[in-house]
Amino acid sequence: MRAFNNPLKNSVSGPVGFLIVAVVLFWIKTYAGYIVEFNLGISNSMQEFLLLFNPISTAVIFFGLALLAKGRKSFIWMIIINLLLSIVQYANIVYYRFFNDFITWPTLTQTSNISLDGGMMGSIAELLRIYDPLYFADTIILILLVVFKKFKPSEGRLKLRKTAAVMATGAAILVINILLAEIDRPQLLTRTFDRNYLVKYLGTYNYTIYDGLKTMKTTAQKASADSDDLVEVQNFVQANHAEPNDKYFGAAEGKNVIYIHLESFQEFLMNYKLNGEEVTPFINSMASDKNTLYFENFYHQTGQGKTSDSEMLLENSLFGLPQGSAMTTNGTNTYQSAAAILEQAKGYSSAVFHGNTKTFWNRDEIYKSWGVQNFFDSSYYDMNEEDVVSYGLKDKPFFEQSMDYLESLPQPFYTKFITVTHHFPYTIDEEDTTIEPATTGDGSVDRYFQTARYMDEAIEEFVNDLKESGLYENSILVFYGDHYGISENHNEAMAQILGQEEITEFDSAELQKVPLLIHIPGVEGGVQSQYGGQVDLLPTLLHLLGVETDDYIQLGTDLLSKDHKEIVPFRNGNFMSPTISKINGKYYDAEGNLIEETEEAIQMAEYAQTMLDMSDKIIYGDLLRFYTPDGFTAVDRSNYNYNIDQDASIDSKTTDTE
Repeated sequence: MRAFNNPLKNSVSGPVGFLIVAVVLFWIKTYAGYIVEFNLGISNSMQEFLLLFNPISTAVIFFGLALLAKGRKSFIWMIIINLLLSIVQYANIVYYRFFNDFITWPTLTQTSNISLDGGMMGSIAELLRIYDPLYFADTIILILLVVFKKFKPSEGRLKLRKTAAVMATGAAILVINILLAEIDRPQLLTRTFDRNYLVKYLGTYNYTIYDGLKTMKTTAQKASADSDDLVEVQNFVQANHAEPNDKYFGAAEGKNVIYIHLESFQEFLMNYKLNGEEVTPFINSMASDKNTLYFENFYHQTGQGKTSDSEMLLENSLFGLPQGSAMTTNGTNTYQSAAAILEQAKGYSSAVFHGNTKTFWNRDEIYKSWGVQNFFDSSYYDMNEEDVVSYGLKDKPFFEQSMDYLESLPQPFYTKFITVTHHFPYTIDEEDTTIEPATTGDGSVDRYFQTARYMDEAIEEFVNDLKESGLYENSILVFYGDHYGISENHNEAMAQILGQEEITEFDSAELQKVPLLIHIPGVEGGVQSQYGGQVDLLPTLLHLLGVETDDYIQLGTDLLSKDHKEIVPFRNGNFMSPTISKINGKYYDAEGNLIEETEEAIQMAEYAQTMLDMSDKIIYGDLLRFYTPDGFTAVDRSNYNYNIDQDASIDSKTTDTE
């Protein structure tokens, strides 16, 4: 009698069944690795679910490719694919154990870090764990299943519709994964905050693919660029160069530079009183100090990159990109940055202080390209639970713990302190509040004033420490707001705060003003009413320190120069000026009244757009590699290492030039 052929049984015991087993084993192994090895900062149930969910699409899609092979080969292909993916996972695990970070495609080219004489290879043995073979247990199990013939191979290729169904299932799972990730973290793939975020939401494998595609795109743009592309940029920069103001050029020569990054601090906070009480009394007092230049019409010019864009603008006089963050996508470019210029022109040492992980916004990579000698990230600080908020160490302990490192730096130094407490959604512990919240009914707006007060108090303590250390009198203090803190989504509450009936488009543009205070002991200060933006700060600072800028590629101009153009481009193509402004395709006069489009308005808009276009050409094409100013040497990234043993002395934490 002819045996009954059960297609379901054949399917389960054949290639599809083998695939299901491979997917399940791979899924369990991957998730276990996430939990045991990575500190991804899971903060809600959606993130918990996505961490569990994200390995499935990778497994289904990649293992599904093996179904295209004939007979027993489909099993072998699945085992090989499983092994390759396991190697990717394990390589990231070992890398994470050492660097607390994930591998990027550019880091794979940095083979100089892997050496037998004290480099990464010398520490490999210490990174291994006795349970590490378990990360390949699924591969071994699959091999045994084939050896002992627990699954029956198909006689030929599996029917195409079955393979297509498997691939479509994997693709659908991936789409669901991405959609859920976007719900919990909007603009995840366009802003690319941090590699931790990408792994948390998409998984190690999808992150690796994404990083590879991003690297290919960047490489292709670089590959097609040549020195001719720089000619237009050079002509634009030279035509718009602003000669320094004789009164201020070199006025701060030889002084230390201390940037104080005012997170999410908008200009409207200056001298603002809530219930009759100044919100930021200390910063207000610094603005009115006789030795402070206070710029009251200074705008942030950031885009999607927010804080990272502000750093790009300040350090290089270049804009962020129209999408994403240049610091994450173009971290290995050639730059003519403040730290490198001041080191070579005036012998400055340099450092950045930030109580967050070094990988956030790719700082540990791009700071090397900028020639930053020292990067004091969260690994240098006591990150106890009571003193840590969402984005790192609270401002008061951050400044307090930074002082020893600052005092150990060779002078003159160029430094930047990045604060984090005053960050959306402006949550703060009750014991840290010294001012009542506002009462608009919008929680984040109401708390905004409490975290601003906390930051103000932290900065006052820091400045007092500078005075006690003797550094205050020999240092320029530069206070700057990095970007807006309250978005247009909160206009109803902001209207209450400002005592207005509504917030118009023009009002919203005006609210993009952020503070800029430059305090120089011994130099006459005062309120400065000229319009400017973050792109203008680098040439302004360099001229104050006595450094000529006419040979560098900088899109901004000295705020103190009589040649400074008071047109402030925004990343979206809008611009502000003392006379005409463009907002969402409409033109306004200085009072915010709609006006007709004029030839002057068109020319100003074209100038603003050209600045943005020139910046994008420079970054996308990595054009500065084709031009080295006289007396300047391009930064060699291999000279910088931010991963030195934290128990070492401050001297050993400086640039590694071996």
